[in-house]
Amino acid sequence: MDELHSLAESLRKVQHFQHLGLSDLLAIVSSGQVRHFRPEQTVFAEGEPCAGMFVLMRGQIHLTKTGPQGQVNILAIINPVIMFNEVAVLDGGPNPVSAVAVQDAHLWQINAESFQALLKHYPQIGLGLLRVLARRNRQMIEQYEDLSFRSVLSRAAKLLLELSAHGKQAINRREHSINEMSSRIASVPEAISRSLNTFKAQGLIECSRTQILILHSDELARLAQVDAPALKP
Repeated sequence: MDELHSLAESLRKVQHFQHLGLSDLLAIVSSGQVRHFRPEQTVFAEGEPCAGMFVLMRGQIHLTKTGPQGQVNILAIINPVIMFNEVAVLDGGPNPVSAVAVQDAHLWQINAESFQALLKHYPQIGLGLLRVLARRNRQMIEQYEDLSFRSVLSRAAKLLLELSAHGKQAINRREHSINEMSSRIASVPEAISRSLNTFKAQGLIECSRTQILILHSDELARLAQVDAPALKP
C-alpha cells in the first residue's frame, strides 16, 4: 500500500470521514500535504495567520496559550487520530492557540481555502465538526469551572486522578514533568511541587524520581471535588 492509500485509511479513523468511500478519501488526502515535526518543534503559533487544519496521524501535540508574562498553559493534549485547529479554518481568523510537537509527529495539513471547498462538497464533514466543536466547548467550560471554583491544591488532585486513571496506574514522571503538570492546571511549577508535598505528607501519594503512586484515590477525589467512580458489582 502506497503512502497515499495508507494516509486515506488513517483518515478514515477520524469520525467525520468514516462514512466516505476510498475514492473520496483519496481525493481529500490529495488536497492536503503530509508534514513531520520533531519533539519541541512548533507546528504553528497563536496569533499568526491561519495555518490550516491538521490531523495528527502519529505522535503527540500540545495545544497551548501563552500569558502576558510568558507563562504557558496546556489547553489540550492531542493524540492520534484527531483533527485540530478547526476554528481558524472555519472563521478564517488567526490561530487561536499554539501547537507544539511533544513526540515525533506525523501530520496531515490542509489550508483554509481547500478545507472550505471540502465542506461544500462533503457536508457530512461539517456536521462532524459541529460535534467536535461542541465537545471542545464543553472542555473549555470545564476548564473555566476549574479555574473559577477550584484551588490549585484541588486542581492538582484532579489532575493526578486523571493521569492515573483514578489511581489505577502509576504516573510516569518522565512523561509528566512538574512543568507540564503546572501548565495543565494553569499554575506554576512551585505550586505543583507544594501540592505534591502536601499529598505525600498526608499519605495520599507516594513519590519517587520516576513515578507517582496514588495510595488513596477517594481522598484525592474529595480534595478535587469530584465524584469517585462507582464500583462495578
